[in-house]
Amino acid sequence: MNDNPLHALLRRAGRDGGEDPAAAWVLGRSPSVRKVAEHVRCVAEKECTLLMCGETGTGKEVWATQVHCLGPRREKPFVPVNCAALTPTLAESQLFGHEKGAFTGAAGSSLGVFRAADGGVVFLDEVGEMPLELQPKLLRVLQQQEVTPVGASRPVPINVQVIAATNRNLEHEVREGRFREDLYYRLNLIELQVPPLRERREDIPEFIEHFSGRFSLKYKRPLWRPSPDVLARFCTYPWPGNIRQLSQVIEQSYVLDCAPTLPEVHGAEKTDTALPHLNLDELRREAVIQALRTTRGHKGRAARLLGVHANTLTRLLGQLELPQELRIDSPGRPRRPR
Repeated sequence: MNDNPLHALLRRAGRDGGEDPAAAWVLGRSPSVRKVAEHVRCVAEKECTLLMCGETGTGKEVWATQVHCLGPRREKPFVPVNCAALTPTLAESQLFGHEKGAFTGAAGSSLGVFRAADGGVVFLDEVGEMPLELQPKLLRVLQQQEVTPVGASRPVPINVQVIAATNRNLEHEVREGRFREDLYYRLNLIELQVPPLRERREDIPEFIEHFSGRFSLKYKRPLWRPSPDVLARFCTYPWPGNIRQLSQVIEQSYVLDCAPTLPEVHGAEKTDTALPHLNLDELRREAVIQALRTTRGHKGRAARLLGVHANTLTRLLGQLELPQELRIDSPGRPRRPR
């Protein structure tokens, strides 16, 4: 049984995270993920403004969708907006709508993002990229819950929850004059930090298992199961592109019909964790520990995750010095963590 706390909440909300492809990004049982899941549980029912911070590829939008589906607006629209892709000359119209004839080419009226999401949630991705001249108008939307379409003479009331996300340090952007301080504080009522993949390494085997299963079905290729040594290297690679990069590496292998390979790490991204100074036995031990922790001590599932026969794993368990919670109670049976 999957004991991911967020999955249990999703089932309670009528949407099982295990059946939602996007919810793959909230897999895992690491402390950092449990902390995010607990924050999501606390704020989902409050309908408050939320700012999600984290590196590119960590799944900020996926977490935002979980806030939406756990909250009272779950039956209403969830409308994502990539602020970095807003057309400078049409951004106001794209967000707030326009009246017919408001500008050249406006052959008809348009609701815009906020009115289209009325009653639901607007997700402002990469909000730090929003043009400075548009920020006071967004601030008014947040304060007054109303928008004024381009060409309109009076504002239109709306009812939306705003969730914003950024991979930038908005406090630094405020100091540099690129982001309004009043808007920052309005968006940052509650801040949720989404951890990078390198801070939740114990979840990597579960991601590998999930993405391998998905792409095996999609491309009709045999399921790839990493050896203990390969799994250990995947778990210690820094993953500068986070979950998105891991997913891409595995999908590329199915497209090219070859085993996944780790990209080289360049420049500032290169760290001692990319290729640890471990010998083969240490790498093998680390892979076995990761697999057992991911499967909560289930030897059969751990063997499948490692891509080895159960008897091979039994032999390895007898040879390796494992942490106390994973030591063998009886031949071939490690103790489950409490």
